[in-house]
Amino acid sequence: MISAVLDACVLYPVHLRDFLLWLADRNSFHPRWTEEILDEWTRNLLIKRPELKERLEQTRRVMAIKFPHSLVRGHDYIISMLQLPDMKDRHVLAAAIHAKAKFIVTFNLDDFPKSVLEFHGIETLCPDDFVLRLIRQVPILVVQAAMKHHSEFIRPPLSASEYLAMLERQGLSQTVAFLREHEHRI
Repeated sequence: MISAVLDACVLYPVHLRDFLLWLADRNSFHPRWTEEILDEWTRNLLIKRPELKERLEQTRRVMAIKFPHSLVRGHDYIISMLQLPDMKDRHVLAAAIHAKAKFIVTFNLDDFPKSVLEFHGIETLCPDDFVLRLIRQVPILVVQAAMKHHSEFIRPPLSASEYLAMLERQGLSQTVAFLREHEHRI
């Protein structure tokens, strides 16, 4: 199973984060993150939505329980050896190197130059391209994850079409094109 470091920017949007975690729950990939990544997305979300503090703490607890081997530790020694356009992103690459992750899933592709990552055998992908890779490898697991994720929307319930439109707003347009073929199952 492939490992992928999920950058803070893809954990920040709740529906994208939940969809990616349902994919991981279906054993389509092994998600990886660091305390710094978790702190970054929760801190940034709390700036806009301080009333979510308890909910975000609960989300992090559930993530730790559900994915106990996802937290990357021991990568700090690598950070100072790395050069990236945004030096604050070095911990993400260091975590990927240390965890032997194949991918970094991020919206900030320019922050991780291909020439630097190729040396370490790592590739950056936006979430939509990452899910497309999973679709090519394990399409049924992607459909199952979407079914499970969609089933969470009970207050208010979403139709399959509304659910897919929500995923599209999260930047998953190519993924949604695939899922529309299976809309009757979602």
